[in-house]
This record gives sequence, C-alpha cells and structure tokens, in this order.
Amino acid sequence: MTNDAPVLAVTPGEPAGIGPEILLRFYQENSDFRLIAVADPDLLRQTSDELGLDVCITAWQEGREITGSDLACLPVRLRAPAVAGHLNPDNAGYVLDTLCQAFGLIQDGHAAAMVTGPVHKGVINEGGHRFSGHTEFLAELSNTRQVVMMLAAPGLRVTLVTTHLPLRNVADAIDGEKLETVIRITANELRRRFGIERPRLQILGLNPHAGEGGHLGSEEQEIITPVIERLRSEGMDLDGPVPADTAFNPARLATCDAVVAMYHDQGLPVLKHMGFGQSVNITLGLPFIRTSVDHGTALDIAGRGVADTGSLYQAALVAREMAVREMAGSPLSKR
Repeated sequence: MTNDAPVLAVTPGEPAGIGPEILLRFYQENSDFRLIAVADPDLLRQTSDELGLDVCITAWQEGREITGSDLACLPVRLRAPAVAGHLNPDNAGYVLDTLCQAFGLIQDGHAAAMVTGPVHKGVINEGGHRFSGHTEFLAELSNTRQVVMMLAAPGLRVTLVTTHLPLRNVADAIDGEKLETVIRITANELRRRFGIERPRLQILGLNPHAGEGGHLGSEEQEIITPVIERLRSEGMDLDGPVPADTAFNPARLATCDAVVAMYHDQGLPVLKHMGFGQSVNITLGLPFIRTSVDHGTALDIAGRGVADTGSLYQAALVAREMAVREMAGSPLSKR
C-alpha cells in the first residue's frame, strides 16, 4: 500500500447483519487498502473478538497517517446493543448517522470515496425514518436532483430508469425527461469515472418484445424510441429499444458498455445471476464516488463468520480505481 492511495470511508450498514464481520475480515485479508470505518468501535471490537479475528481498531484522528496495520474508525455510537441476526429499530438512527458521517469525511477531503455495507430498509422505516434505499438517501443528503443506480459485474453493467417502486407504478414513472436524464448520466459517468471515450448503451424496452410494434404496449413508441432517436442525433451510440429477453445474450453484450433497464427486476436478476458475490452497486450522478455490496444483511448467517467478503472486496476495488482515475484527471480509453 502506498501513502497516496485513495482513502475509502466504509460504513458497515445494519449492525445486526453481516456488515461488521465482512468489513473486519475484508480488512484483515486486504491490508493494501486505506480505510476509515465509520461505525461503533465497540461493535467492531466485539465482532472481532467473537470471530477470533486479528484486527486492531483505533480511533481515526485528522492528520494521522492511515496505514495497513490498524483499522482506523470514526466513532458513531449504537443507540442500543446489537445482537447478530436480530434487528432492532432503535439502531435505525445509528445506520443513517454512519452515512452522514462518511459523507462528512468526503466533504472535508479526508476520504476520496464511500463504500457502503448492506442495510435493512424495513427496520430503518420501523425506526421512524423515511428510507427507500442508499441511492435515494445519498442523493437527498448531497442535494443531488437526479442519480442513477448502476450494478456492475464482470462483463456487464446495468443502470436503472426506476429503482425501488412497486411494479404496478413503474410504467407511470417513466417519461421522456427521466429516461433522457438516466441515459445522459450513464454515458457521462462511463466517460468520467470509467474512462470510456464513447460509451455504447443498449436501451431496453419496457414491455415484452419491446412492445411488439405497439400491440403489447405503447411506451416504446411514445416515450423510449423518441428519446433514443433524439440522443442519437447528438452523436450518442445507442441501441434500442431492445427486448429484455434477448438483450443479455453474449453477442449483444459484447457490443455495449452498459444496459439501461426500465425497472429493478428487469436487469438486476440477470446481473446477479452472472456475478453474484462479485458485483458492485454504484451510484452515478453524485458529486462523489459511492459503491456498495450487491447483497443484503443476511441475518440468518450473521455472527457465524461464514459470510463471503467478495462483493465488499469488489466494491472497495472499484471505488479505489474510480478515485485513482478521478485524481489522475480521468484519462480516456477507447473501451
């Protein structure tokens, strides 16, 4: 590890889930990362002791060099004791505070990116906080009007026009302005933070067979195709609307840098099938870099020391690579 490597602010997420243990095991196995854990240090120490890990937790201090020997921790105190596998709504505020404190580290220049562990949306809402997900919370926290959720795995990137909505509400949530914004943000971020000079995007249709010429829905003809044609006229490399049931074959994926899906379960099941445990959630459009694991809190195995650290490793790796590229001025590549 070099002293000029980007510092990552890491939030473990739900304290009763696998987040604390995968953070500790990841750090023990990957001392080449420079991290600031934003969490309750007593929770981390307790988890380390219970799992027999050799991780020393020290309080983060401004100006102190971050090395690979001890895990620096910006203390955020639990509201109630955390028991692995057992949710407690009293700790909902703690989870949100860790995100706010991590954001503060980035604002103040102490961290170059944020990496987030899994949260439990239900228990946060039960704790009295309106919360639909990291993506929406961080957008509001940073006063960002429009962000885009991307999941990336080896060989596939998917961005979403709509995210956490009931399926019956999806069609009404898609309009030309929103679709255009998502496409533009996806293309801009692929250039800026992935170094792709001319991104190629595959835009999915909403309906089966991309509407079958209007016989299975009109959204393709009335909304999606006009946006694609308008952006193509500006020089953007877009393919679509493509039927979702044929979009993910290897030949098609080889011709694009990202797939723009209309809703959550249209694109993400395929991506998670291809790369579960190795995929990364990335929020595009924020004024800072944020990546996350691709899995949930896994309460059924929390505290047992068997959770896979692969997705956290990939999230940290992608965040570090994006930060390095940004610090270097985003040199572009052909692909």
